[in-house]
Amino acid sequence: MSKFFVILSVIVSIIWLLIPQVVYAAAWLVARLFHHSLPWRPFAWAGMGLLCLWWAAFCYGNLFGRFRSEVKEMDYVNAALPAAFDGYRIVHISDLHLDGWRSHADRLQPILERIQSLSPDLIVFTGDLVSFDYRELAPFVPMLASLRARDGVVSILGNHDYSPYAPGLSPHERQMRVDSLADMQRRQLGWHLLLNEHFIVRRGTDSLAVIGVENQSCGAHQVIRRGNLHRAMQGTEGIFRILLSHDPSHWRAEVVGHTDIPLTLSGHTHAMQCRILGFTPSRWIYPECDGRYDEAAQTLYVNIGLGGTMPMRIGATPEITLIRLHPHI
Repeated sequence: MSKFFVILSVIVSIIWLLIPQVVYAAAWLVARLFHHSLPWRPFAWAGMGLLCLWWAAFCYGNLFGRFRSEVKEMDYVNAALPAAFDGYRIVHISDLHLDGWRSHADRLQPILERIQSLSPDLIVFTGDLVSFDYRELAPFVPMLASLRARDGVVSILGNHDYSPYAPGLSPHERQMRVDSLADMQRRQLGWHLLLNEHFIVRRGTDSLAVIGVENQSCGAHQVIRRGNLHRAMQGTEGIFRILLSHDPSHWRAEVVGHTDIPLTLSGHTHAMQCRILGFTPSRWIYPECDGRYDEAAQTLYVNIGLGGTMPMRIGATPEITLIRLHPHI
């Protein structure tokens, strides 16, 4: 468990304890104005109750919630889709953050087997394979290299894959890490890594293009902007296109209304690893943060990931998305 996460948990605990005390202080001042007394004990018990609730959620999220997985299914219908791809099965995964699976490889293996059991025609991974360093991948190479799909595994890089959170690196050292991670994906995992490139899938005379851009963050969190959508699209004219773009803020900034790409797949948000009664605080940062979004003839799907930057998940269950393509209902 990271030192940062422990410190953050303590800070959140203090906040939960203080909230009732702040409410009590305000209520006490009002009561004094009207010459009434106000007991403190109920507010103290409320603080303890909130603290216990938080730690119960914390323990569940750390010990159980982050190791679960669920399959979400989506039927995507578009009349422009070639008939040969009717029923085509895409398994979309994202945000493994492999440092969080250290010492827990036995918990990741069943998730990978579940992915395989969906009989994918294509597996797409939308970035953040690691959190800090390409060397996080090494222990998991045999497991991830075992993923198989009829048309292979296509991947892109996410913001963490560029090592922006590893301090003290020169630009050259940082790029060397990116290059090493890219080389491992291509050579050791056998994945088709797309860096502002595209991958053509063929079925007889029909085809579809999977376009992959480097991370292009256009929202509140603009740590990495290396995407070049124009370059990635070149050569796909007239072909049905699916875009892989790690950060969903890219969709509204440069895709929807700017291109004719019908389907975009993203990750990045993790739904802030917290979803309670359908609400995630990630909505405060990302207008499109969890699930499917449609605007006119264009669709975005945001997968909330299998791993995380903090070792816990409360409600935002790690996700495997099965997308079935259809040219008609």
